Amino acid sequence: MRIVQVSLGRRSYRIQIGAGLLSRLGADCARLGLGRRCAVVTDANVGRHFAKAALRSLSSSGFDPVLITVPAGEKSKRLAIVERCYDQLAAHRLERSSFLVALGGGVVGDLAGFVAATYLRGIPFVQVPTTLLAQVDSSVGGKTGVNLKAGKNLVGSFYQPRLVLCDLDTLKTLPKREYISGLAEVIKYGIISDARLFARLERALPLLLRRHPATLADVVARCCQIKAAVVGEDETEGGLRAILNFGHTLGHAIENSSGYGKYLHGEAIAIGQVAAARLSQNLLGLSAAEVQRIEQLFVRAGLPVSLRLNPVQRKKLFAALKLDKKVSAGEVRFVLAKKIGVVVRGQRVPPEMISAVLP
Repeated sequence: MRIVQVSLGRRSYRIQIGAGLLSRLGADCARLGLGRRCAVVTDANVGRHFAKAALRSLSSSGFDPVLITVPAGEKSKRLAIVERCYDQLAAHRLERSSFLVALGGGVVGDLAGFVAATYLRGIPFVQVPTTLLAQVDSSVGGKTGVNLKAGKNLVGSFYQPRLVLCDLDTLKTLPKREYISGLAEVIKYGIISDARLFARLERALPLLLRRHPATLADVVARCCQIKAAVVGEDETEGGLRAILNFGHTLGHAIENSSGYGKYLHGEAIAIGQVAAARLSQNLLGLSAAEVQRIEQLFVRAGLPVSLRLNPVQRKKLFAALKLDKKVSAGEVRFVLAKKIGVVVRGQRVPPEMISAVLP
């Protein structure tokens, strides 16, 4: 088992990475001194595979768990589902000493984390991410939230988990498209912070695509180390943490303007990262060779790198861009790359230049 520490003073916690960790969930929660009553929040797809194991582990360690199941997919990240969760927690008499377990991918983690942050003004929660994307990114760092019709993640809070438990065995049941979607976040870490990781991904991509256990464990741990270091320095995105949004400004707008569900998150941010690389070439001098390396790695992973928009779709995309959380004084700000492994944040990009990198 690999352990990565997220250092945030009294809010510090461990990320545990390895195979077969779900059976340890109850024992790990007991070591944290969490209250007896708890709820496992999952979705209909993940629950079929792992809910019984999670409930069994918690029960065997003396906890009294209940199961809350939400519909699978991005459309569960909305306030109506949050209210439904509140009602179930209240019906089962969960108290301030109780806790939640988020068992699932990024949608479940964001939703359950937001519920935990706001129910009774905050109760503890534990992340048990079951997708590659969630294990390397969304389960770490305390960003929780839900979508509005106007845009993605517009309602939320920073609320850290007490533990992140990444059981690599859960990735075995992940559909191919979902798994590949997670590789978009993996590749992002190489671009924003670690040229050596990027080069390793270029070499080891066939092993990753086959879900080779040792390679997967190393790569997940390295991504978590990068994110933990960034979060430890800038918990609430006042500065450095913004680099984690490379490709996300356009990616979130693509998700929103196309209707949540057409593109998986990783697919949308893959397109966003390639567009950001092209913008980086135009504005910061990122070399053509490195732009090509970035694009080719996404292509080899099986991820989309472009989209074609008719005039109506283009208008909707730019409207969604203006609602991004990173808009400042009406201007969209981008994270752009000077070279692979080095990025800069807060870059102004003229709309016509954005349009030019989106065929």
